Amino acid sequence: MNKLENQFIWCEAYRPQTIDDCILPESIKTMFKNFVEKGEISTLLLHGGAGSGKTTSAKALCKELGADVLFINASLENGIDILRNKISQFASSVSLTGSKKVVILDEADYTNPQSFQPALRGFVEEFSSNCRFILTCNFKHRLIEPIHSRCSCIDFTIPVNEKPKLANDMFNRVCSILENENVDYNKTVVAKLINKHFPDFRRTINELQRYSTSGKIDSGILVDISKESVKELIKFLKEKDFKEVRKWVSVNDMESSTLFRELYDLSSVIIEPQSIPQLILILADYGYKSSFVVDKEINTMACLTECMANLKFK
Repeated sequence: MNKLENQFIWCEAYRPQTIDDCILPESIKTMFKNFVEKGEISTLLLHGGAGSGKTTSAKALCKELGADVLFINASLENGIDILRNKISQFASSVSLTGSKKVVILDEADYTNPQSFQPALRGFVEEFSSNCRFILTCNFKHRLIEPIHSRCSCIDFTIPVNEKPKLANDMFNRVCSILENENVDYNKTVVAKLINKHFPDFRRTINELQRYSTSGKIDSGILVDISKESVKELIKFLKEKDFKEVRKWVSVNDMESSTLFRELYDLSSVIIEPQSIPQLILILADYGYKSSFVVDKEINTMACLTECMANLKFK
């Protein structure tokens, strides 16, 4: 891929243009390549975590098919008038070039399940002879079941056995971008950043662009990454968001002793004064347990759960 001189956001400038260039599980890549070979697609629902390649794959697929595309960002354009006017006009008209017509409804889980989604269900059927729809979403349960039944649902969750290969593919892609941007980098640091955000490829590239402003990616950014990460954790603790705290623990490879020390050092800033003694007792208890527990991740999660349940945050 060549650098696009008029684009300054790396994740856009280096967005893959073909299915072969996309970093995807092999089963999905094979399926999309078969669509290109046949020259036809059904209505698709691409679902999975943020930054996993859903939108990029949809755009690359349409480009290889030579389709006439209407792209709608449903997080911004999700009113019923968008469907009745903009989408209806596009889907009902014939392409002047004879190309296939495809509506990409990005972040479709932001649409209203009482108005927009039922109407969309009818549109998918009404314009099926002239237009295809590709929906992308992070949370497919936010879409009504009749939408699911009218789509071929493709899960972008990465199988465990393919994670090492895709992480390595991402590492090679990122190194190529950094070299093209004339940024000096430490391979170990890049690998750690990929591991931290995997499989959110978009966030990885965005973070690298942010840290590259100094002209190099070295061990110094790991300190910044650690501090930013702990700030994010503290936000989840304050909100008592168990799901996000658990996710944070699972993706952040931070020693429990380091984390506990960070919380202790920040205690006067983040905890109400009357809760600080209890925080110290909690950290001391789980710090001691971490020396002999079988699963350190569970021990850390237990500590943070107790903090959420018993401490008063500022």
